[in-house]
Amino acid sequence: MTGTTPPFAPLHSPPGLALDPALTLAALGHRAGAFALRVVDECASTNSELVDHPPADDGRIHVLAAERQTAGRGRRGRQWQSWPGASLTFSALWRFAPGSPVPAGLSLVAGLALARALEKLGVQGLQLKWPNDVLVHGEKLAGILVELLPGRGRTPAAVIGIGVNLQLPADAHIPDQPGVTDLSAHGSPLPDRATLLGLLLAELHDLFELYATAGFAALRGAWQQRNAFADLPVRISGEGGELTGLCAGVDEDGALLIRGEAGLSRVLSGEVSLRAAG
Repeated sequence: MTGTTPPFAPLHSPPGLALDPALTLAALGHRAGAFALRVVDECASTNSELVDHPPADDGRIHVLAAERQTAGRGRRGRQWQSWPGASLTFSALWRFAPGSPVPAGLSLVAGLALARALEKLGVQGLQLKWPNDVLVHGEKLAGILVELLPGRGRTPAAVIGIGVNLQLPADAHIPDQPGVTDLSAHGSPLPDRATLLGLLLAELHDLFELYATAGFAALRGAWQQRNAFADLPVRISGEGGELTGLCAGVDEDGALLIRGEAGLSRVLSGEVSLRAAG
């Protein structure tokens, strides 16, 4: 982004008030023409909608934002809940150059873009948890779900879904996800959601442009600087069992590196958690 960060208003939107696409496009500035934005009051899942019914390829990045998702999804089958006016939930369909390999590290790039956008709004204490969470002071603020579009003969494409908690209702119940937080709980300024969406998309646009030409290697250092588990003992659990060791960051393909008794291991998927002390 260039210039100063646009001013933003506190989040006091009446429940159910839709995001204003005009404010989002204004925040995008000269990048606005690269996006096709649709805002709906409610849908089952913005990711599912774009994966199951991808818009025709017109050269633009198609974005679907929803005030409320009735079947929002996170990684490993978890549910991502949202409430009107309390969070920002959207998905973007990104197409890559024909013949390019299957993109790797997309969730890490998206997490970095989200962190950078929030940092520019003055949010402090942001960290990245491999492979798809954004933390603030150690608690989960946002989640990312990346799904590749299936089918042969198509231009390589991925749907990147993002959910950010801004001001959750006092009675919000989020099962099976301890440590979930929102911006308001940490004294962070609450931006207008439509403007925040534009700033996030602008950051995604710039980082994905770099990613498309130079790969994740060009962004690895910036991700490492925000690694929530840098040099800490972690336990990786997955279908293949458990792996423990010190978190050595990520490699140029976005794989997690674990330094254990047997040496350095690469982890391509799994659930990361701090290993219990003692």
